[in-house]
Order: sequence, then C-alpha cells, then structure tokens
Amino acid sequence: MKIAFTTTGTTLHAPLDPRFGRAARFLVYDTDTRAAGVIDNAQQLDAAQGAGIQAAQLVARAGVGAVVTGHCGPKAFRVLAAAGIAVYTTDAATVAEALERHHSGALTALGGADVEGHWV
Repeated sequence: MKIAFTTTGTTLHAPLDPRFGRAARFLVYDTDTRAAGVIDNAQQLDAAQGAGIQAAQLVARAGVGAVVTGHCGPKAFRVLAAAGIAVYTTDAATVAEALERHHSGALTALGGADVEGHWV
C-alpha cells in the first residue's frame, strides 16, 4: 500500500507538516517495496481557496491508500473519503516517526475533518 505523508522535506527524516492542503510536499511511501517518492504541492501553498481539494486530488491520482498528516479540513476529507483513502492524524515530529507509528498501529484514524476550512 502507498501512504502519503505531509512534509516540508524530501526524505523520511524530514519534518511532518501538520497541514494537509497547504503542505509543501507529500512523501509517498510504498509499504510493499519500501520505496519512497516525493510529490510537490507548492502550487497549493498560496491558493486563496481549494488547497485541500486540490491536494486531495493530487494524492488520489498517486494511488495512495492512506494519508498521514497533522490535521485535515472538511473539503479535503470529503475528497479523500470519496476516493477511499484513509486519513490518519499524528503529532509525530518526522515522517519516519509517523511511519513507525503507522506500522505499530499507533495512529489515530479520522472519521471526519479535525479542523475548520481555511486552517493556516
């Protein structure tokens, strides 16, 4: 399964970005092959609106089965849920720490958005 982690960097040791829609990048980790790739999300950083929707569509096109982030707004959550993508929240400091928590089952699955729209 592919998992997208919100991040500000490009490696597993990069900080986890607590924002979903306005995260700088998504590190996509394949749990089967252990390969990682990065998807740039810079286009959404300054979007007046729709950043969460566009980011959700971006990771859906990448074929991920789950997203791990700090927080997820209502519009992004609806798009991710409609695509069958599970959303997990964490306060992990790095992508590697969040990945370890995923492997150990210590992440919290979201049943809905945990922040209001246009969260900065």
